[in-house]
Amino acid sequence: MKNFKLLIGAILVAFTLSGCAAMAVQPATGFLYSDVKAGMTATSNVGTGKVGTAMAQSILGLICTGDASIEAACKNGGIKRIHHVDYHSKCILGLYAEYTVYVYGE
Repeated sequence: MKNFKLLIGAILVAFTLSGCAAMAVQPATGFLYSDVKAGMTATSNVGTGKVGTAMAQSILGLICTGDASIEAACKNGGIKRIHHVDYHSKCILGLYAEYTVYVYGE
């Protein structure tokens, strides 16, 4: 029973220190605050007349909503041919996080 309590305690400590609202992709992280923009992919297609965005949000790592897919961003921007894709991620104290995908194309 004592070992079981220690195991549960260790799991809770690891979960607490891991940062609950983490991002799937982020080139740099800050323990207290992160606000990062970066490129994701590019194609040989020319033309960047349109921009489409899609976003997902996380609260405490317990609730996560949204559709931050490239497909959703293309649909939102009316894009048929992708030129390049960027993303923006923000995390505050591991409590709140946002992940936004930007698709450029025509």
